[in-house]
Amino acid sequence: MKNALIFGLTGQDGAYLSKFLLKKGYNVYGTFRRTSHKCFERLDDMGTFDDINRIKADLADPTSIQSAIKQSQPDEIYNLAAQSFVGASFQQPILTADVTGIGPLRVLDSVRENAPNAKFYQASSSEMFGNFNGACNETTPFRPRSPYGVAKVFAHNMTNHYSEAYNIFACCGILFNHESPHRGLEFVTRRITYNLARIKHGKISKFTLGNINAKRDWGFAGDYVEVMWSMLQQKNPDSYVIATGESHSVEEFLTLATEYAGMGDWHDFVEINQKPNMRPTDIDELVGNSDKAKEKLNWKSKTSFKELVKMMVNYDIDNYQ
Repeated sequence: MKNALIFGLTGQDGAYLSKFLLKKGYNVYGTFRRTSHKCFERLDDMGTFDDINRIKADLADPTSIQSAIKQSQPDEIYNLAAQSFVGASFQQPILTADVTGIGPLRVLDSVRENAPNAKFYQASSSEMFGNFNGACNETTPFRPRSPYGVAKVFAHNMTNHYSEAYNIFACCGILFNHESPHRGLEFVTRRITYNLARIKHGKISKFTLGNINAKRDWGFAGDYVEVMWSMLQQKNPDSYVIATGESHSVEEFLTLATEYAGMGDWHDFVEINQKPNMRPTDIDELVGNSDKAKEKLNWKSKTSFKELVKMMVNYDIDNYQ
């Protein structure tokens, strides 16, 4: 039985990946940060809480990282932990640089010292590309437009450096936006579906959105965690872009979600107020080209945009409390 260690167990991707690995027969370890509130809701919802070995660790604390690796004796390590909200990175650039950029370096250095034979996966991001006219692939230059994107570029390049310099199996998945019913409420897709559920249940009458013209390549997180595992099953480490190849605007998502919720015209209950939500720099459109992953990993997105929106709407309406 293989051991897998997931940094960032309690996030959306950590929850889906841990469930996937448990089904594969792995002994799963996962890290979580000590907080004053319960942080295992996703694991409870997926019914995996009791099956995972949970370890307190923080990417800002090298000692806890080293301890997690020594406790788990991992065959595979997945770094999914980060300050992952792009908007917040403008308000907290130093924290973002430390956790999202330097944090993976702390993990890599601990891997080098304590588990040099383990395979390592780094969660890179489409935000590294910035504005690019066309579909981004593995050769597209990085031009990040947020502190988050800049930090991810650093972690991405450092992962490749450690792979080459120390002969560590370390690879990067450049994942485009991936959503699910377990997405955080601060992300626009979940903000939409959750607030529609609140209106449906009579808790609020309106909510506010910012730039609804932004376009993103949205896939389903449950599909995307499978390819993280596939990358670590290859003979040699490499980087892969993971995306659907389609871009849709926030307004498209909102329109479709409102339709699935059976709520008529979204203009009746959504106020557009870009000023508080505007970022100093932003990306107009992101779309990815996953031909390399299709060819080498036999991977493609299985869940359509419409299926994803419907899944999220139904979950929030059915489970709203």
